Amino acid sequence: MDTRRLDLNLLVTLEALLTERNVTRAAARLNLSQPAVSAQLSRLRDVFDDPLLLPAQRGMTPTAKALEILDPLRSALDQVRGAVTSHLDFDPASASMTVTLAGSDYMQTAVVQALVLRLRKRAPGVRVAVRHMDPHQIEGQLARGDVDIGLLMPSEAPSSARMRHLFHERYVLIARRGHPAVHGALTARQFAKLEQVIVSPAGGAFSSPVDHALAARGLQRTVVLSAASFLFVPDIVAKSDLVALVPERLVKGRSARLQVLECPLPIEGFEMAMVWHERSHGHVAQRWLREEILALAR
Repeated sequence: MDTRRLDLNLLVTLEALLTERNVTRAAARLNLSQPAVSAQLSRLRDVFDDPLLLPAQRGMTPTAKALEILDPLRSALDQVRGAVTSHLDFDPASASMTVTLAGSDYMQTAVVQALVLRLRKRAPGVRVAVRHMDPHQIEGQLARGDVDIGLLMPSEAPSSARMRHLFHERYVLIARRGHPAVHGALTARQFAKLEQVIVSPAGGAFSSPVDHALAARGLQRTVVLSAASFLFVPDIVAKSDLVALVPERLVKGRSARLQVLECPLPIEGFEMAMVWHERSHGHVAQRWLREEILALAR
């Protein structure tokens, strides 16, 4: 390869093409015309003596050489970006910006609420827009700049996005204080005898993996309410004799009205992560915001 034929702009274009896998989206990301990006792709193919990207039903598919190039290319460009922006100062106290986060109602309660309160003290000029998380749309939202940071499960993260693990969540049992049948930790049998609430995001389901775990022990519970959201659950539990299994972070700070107890049988928890687009990876303010979220999550 004749490296004299390479320049930084060509490498930036190659990174955009391999990330977006679509000439039109890469052109929009680079603020270039589609013909200009196509011409640069042609030059890149000559330089690397490889097609790099092949037409596919949706967008383009990278070749084996292109996939081999992507990680070291991204790492090298990140170092260049870091060197260019390292001299820039970011003062949260005087910063003025708007950031858009996407997350489920659970993540809005568990993370975003605390982040907003933290920002009011540390960065009062930062405004936060919150959007509901749709895993099917988050890749496009990040690419278009409609969302700066997505908060979701790692399994839902788009492959084109940067990702950072936030925390592991576990389930706990909640019951109202003064519940006539709940006075501390319960056995699985005692738990199964109580009327319960479950959450069915898709709507209407009255069973979950918990019921399989109970059935394996020869037990069956009574579910009287199927809720579409976790946010609804703590309040109705606090006002009734219903009990529920919920993510622990959802009920932190609510011990005045609720008993928060260990789960009466082994129930698998879940992981949460944040994702962002390549374009904001080296942005000083965005990097600071991601570190704030990470600190809160941990």
